Amino acid sequence: MNQQHDLHVEHPSFEGRIGVAQRDITPPVGIYSRMWGSATHDVSEGVHRGLVATVLTFAPAGESKPLVLVQLDLGWWRLAEDEQFVRSAVLKSLDLDESRLVIALSHSHSGPSTSREHGDRPGGEKIEKYLLQLRKAIIEAARQALANAAPALLTWTTGRCDLARNRDLRSPEGNAVICGYNPHTTADDTLLLGRITDMQGTIHATIVNYACHPTTLGGQNRLISPDYVGAMRETVETATGGAPCLFLHGASGELAPREQYVADTEVADRNGRQLGYAALSALEGMLPSATALRFDGVENSGAPLAQWRRVPQAASTTIRTEQFEVELPLKEELLPENLLRRLDTCTDRVELEKLERMASLAQRFERGHKAQVPVWLWQLGDAFLVFTPTEAHSGFQTELRQKFAQRAVAVTNIANGYVGYVPPAETYEEGSYQSSISPFHPGCLKRLTDACAKRIAQLDRQLPNSKVSSSTVLKNGLQPTSSEQPSPTKKEQQ
Repeated sequence: MNQQHDLHVEHPSFEGRIGVAQRDITPPVGIYSRMWGSATHDVSEGVHRGLVATVLTFAPAGESKPLVLVQLDLGWWRLAEDEQFVRSAVLKSLDLDESRLVIALSHSHSGPSTSREHGDRPGGEKIEKYLLQLRKAIIEAARQALANAAPALLTWTTGRCDLARNRDLRSPEGNAVICGYNPHTTADDTLLLGRITDMQGTIHATIVNYACHPTTLGGQNRLISPDYVGAMRETVETATGGAPCLFLHGASGELAPREQYVADTEVADRNGRQLGYAALSALEGMLPSATALRFDGVENSGAPLAQWRRVPQAASTTIRTEQFEVELPLKEELLPENLLRRLDTCTDRVELEKLERMASLAQRFERGHKAQVPVWLWQLGDAFLVFTPTEAHSGFQTELRQKFAQRAVAVTNIANGYVGYVPPAETYEEGSYQSSISPFHPGCLKRLTDACAKRIAQLDRQLPNSKVSSSTVLKNGLQPTSSEQPSPTKKEQQ
């Protein structure tokens, strides 16, 4: 075969019926919202930016049950019962099985409590009513997205943003690890961007998958806020004609903004604009929808100039779902009865907040048993979306992306529940906050990563001309392939 046509590069892509909708989910002022142990207030006193629910639905071209992806500008679920109170209602209303619905939280630390056990605290009487309103908003948005679903293309690219920094800082005395900006350690700066267009190329929605704790605003902030996610979303949506932007909070266990724990909302907005501009830069660098680049020979101009031309790209219609569990061993010291004993004697407000969080996590697991942690794995064409209820560290996503460099791999923390941090083994010896509060033994991050890699590999091998061991992703987010085996027209139904 003529070697001048041996190379082409393409975006990972999916073609199907895609719908999108949004709803406002801002809670009432005065709701219980003490999300920081250091906070001296209990209830919200105003709103910095409204909170948003964004819904995307995916389905193949033919009649089929959809996948429904919901993103909420909320922090985390303290109790499994409250998460189920919301998710089970959505599943029933939309007639979906559990593998087809993901409700992912942005992890803002400036939102309301979602725990009905706080009903006896100041502003706590508003929580259950808010959860009922939240269920209604999600269902309405999902139904709108399904009603408006139309043929569309989802294509992915990779960008970079250095908003996220390592937050495991050795104390000046050198005898402890404190939780804050560490200028001496690098951080994963990968930004994965999904662009959803109609068949004419008009942008209908975007997805920003980025790993960075939304902790710009700290305990002194008294306003409801999506943190940096709000300004990021506004920046992207304004530049794309109002197309909704869905944020997926990546594996950020040890990642956070350089400047954080402040009360100044302009800092949160500045952080958000930084991520928004990075997302727009990645978006601007993408090829048009359904388009690839193919090497087209050499032009002799003194120097031999490589010529590339745009060619049509057939998008994959493959859509698959898997739901499975990964067994992770638990720490003995976090048994519920031990924590409850400490809670009974604790009088310090800050320590009490930490103990309550640890106790709520411990109650999710049966004594003496390893935890069965659920994972939702979605395949949309050339992309794999991995959702877990954990706060995994960034090694989870970087390793998966290295193993499957030809695919787009979007990893999302705090999806369909919450079970706590999953740090790498070495951080337990260092004594980081995340390892101290994690309910899991050292080594669990590797267990989780290996289990997900195995499942992705099984699905990936079922695609035509699997490229899992091929060349690495180019820096512009395009995927190199070889026409020694011609790129197929990938039309594969579920």
